[in-house]
Amino acid sequence: MASMTAEKRGIPLHWLMLAGFALGLGAGLWVNLTVGADAEWVQWLTANITGPVGQIFLGLLFMLVLPLLFAAIVGGVAEMGDLGSLGRVGWKTLLMTIVVSAIAVVIGLTLVNYFQPGQGVDRALAESLLQEYAEGARGIVENAPDQVNFSQFLLDLVPRNVFAAAAANQVLPLMLFAVFFGIGLVLVKSPATDQLQLMIAGLFEVMMKLLRLVISVAPLAIACLMFNLAALFGWDLMVRLAAFVGVAVAAMALHMFVVYPLIVLVFARRNPLTFFAQVRQPFLVAFSTASSNATLPISIQTAETELKLPRRISRFVLTVGATANQNGTALFEGVTVLFLAQFFGVDLTVNQQLMVMFVCILGGIGTAGVPAGSLPVIAMILAMVGVPPEGIGIILGVDRFLDMCRTTLNVVGDLVVATVVSRGERDAAQSP
Repeated sequence: MASMTAEKRGIPLHWLMLAGFALGLGAGLWVNLTVGADAEWVQWLTANITGPVGQIFLGLLFMLVLPLLFAAIVGGVAEMGDLGSLGRVGWKTLLMTIVVSAIAVVIGLTLVNYFQPGQGVDRALAESLLQEYAEGARGIVENAPDQVNFSQFLLDLVPRNVFAAAAANQVLPLMLFAVFFGIGLVLVKSPATDQLQLMIAGLFEVMMKLLRLVISVAPLAIACLMFNLAALFGWDLMVRLAAFVGVAVAAMALHMFVVYPLIVLVFARRNPLTFFAQVRQPFLVAFSTASSNATLPISIQTAETELKLPRRISRFVLTVGATANQNGTALFEGVTVLFLAQFFGVDLTVNQQLMVMFVCILGGIGTAGVPAGSLPVIAMILAMVGVPPEGIGIILGVDRFLDMCRTTLNVVGDLVVATVVSRGERDAAQSP
């Protein structure tokens, strides 16, 4: 809990995470270059000290991810309110959220498949690390079908037993159940369901608090994870990490400065340059705080004063979007999963990449709008496709910068969706 004490003294957590990253990376590289990964004491240290510490950190994330996702998705859907009164506004918001997130994920997966940022690592070392951390998950990859079977995929989406699906880490069926559960809360209004919705909101708050406590020890976990990886991979790690950051930033920039302007121009009939000038304040706040939730008040104010959107539209879309329209996060999750799969030499089939895409889109709904909120989802997806989730330690050191970038993409995406949905609704009565 040293990081929490340091936080109270005024040291931001992201600086502590960066320090842990640098310390672990430097120590690991020194060991790799001077002693060698095969030294007996290095093997003992990574197997008995640094390795377990990193695995405990990841285990804590796994412990929280399922209730966190369930509560976030149910709450996000339930916040749509009365579907009958919201009418086309709610469905337009949902459709735009899915389409924009899908475009974001496709861009990310396309660039990763084209540039292959995770390739080039020595296969023997990668295979050794894969066997050490993920032997139990290898069957997921080996038993995956060679071809896409959409009918079976759709059948598998519907959980016969939601508790069995959760126990088996079948995230898609669990997410589908959460969506249906949220719709049920919208359709059934009674004192009992109101209390149930409050209970689920309370569950989300508890999971978020626990997640913040776990993230508070991330600097130590990052140092241990980076030491293990750098001691095994040496300078190859630095090259691959730089390639990962480059591809992730390029995908986000393409989505921000090509896809968003086209959507604003074609569907909202607005000048993209004027739009970006009007949203500059939430743009900067999102980038500096890396939190969609923290930026929400600024976004609402900007929508009403700068974009001149109807209040009843902007407040609904932006409030739901702070949780449900995380297309930047969805893009980042897809890029990270494929990068780590390439890094560890796990060849994902077309079927598995489609599964990653759908989970990332739905995961964007269930990702907390706070710094590092996507880490539990990424860890879960990695386990689903047979990639060692401990490998997430590779990207934790640069995650703060990428978090700032993807949060900015999320916040601007919320304003884009609100602007599109508001078109055609201007003649409706506006709430005061």
